[in-house]
Amino acid sequence: MRSILILAVLVASQLAGQWINYPTPGIPRTKDGKPNLSAPAPRTSDGKPDFSGIWQAPSPKQLTNLAADGVEVFMLPWAAKVYRERQQNFGKDSPSSSCLPHSVTDFDAHFTPKKVIQLPGVLVLLFESYHSYRQIFTDGRPLPEVREPAWFGYSVGNWAGDALVVDTVGINEKTWLDDGGHPHSEALHIIERFRRPDFGHMQVEVTIDDPKTYAKPWTAKIP
Repeated sequence: MRSILILAVLVASQLAGQWINYPTPGIPRTKDGKPNLSAPAPRTSDGKPDFSGIWQAPSPKQLTNLAADGVEVFMLPWAAKVYRERQQNFGKDSPSSSCLPHSVTDFDAHFTPKKVIQLPGVLVLLFESYHSYRQIFTDGRPLPEVREPAWFGYSVGNWAGDALVVDTVGINEKTWLDDGGHPHSEALHIIERFRRPDFGHMQVEVTIDDPKTYAKPWTAKIP
């Protein structure tokens, strides 16, 4: 997460799809009736920011290249070779080409809508693309020591002030970090920091820590 992902919340009047004309209750509005995206972020009963809502990244730039905007990435030789090959063949063997799921980082950056449902003990993320979902447990459980590789891995979150810090491990090696083909190994550890500074914006920082693939951790900004 060291890069900041700013997502603009989609209000009902902007949503495409079957509920386009159904007004979403509780949206703060300005005097002229427009959604007030700079209003204070909603909070749960325990005072934590409530990330619930429908969100969308403003562009596919970081989906194409998680390291866009000049992020320095130091790949180990094998990883650099794989990345170069994927660039040269235009990602013909990407998971998407076989209708396989995306994973954590490319869904952080994906520009299709995603819905966050925040409940006591868990955040559920529903993705319109591929109709897939992800769970982030916030009930205090540790990461599992024994785990089968999974498309979205295993995620637990803990609060650091108003930031939700999420650790994810156990991601299937068949996944790519982005559509451009940044690879990873089974040692991949992803750290996300979610913040909601106001009603209409979410900031997500994503850090990639994979010592078998990269010489040092790197952080992506996903505007």
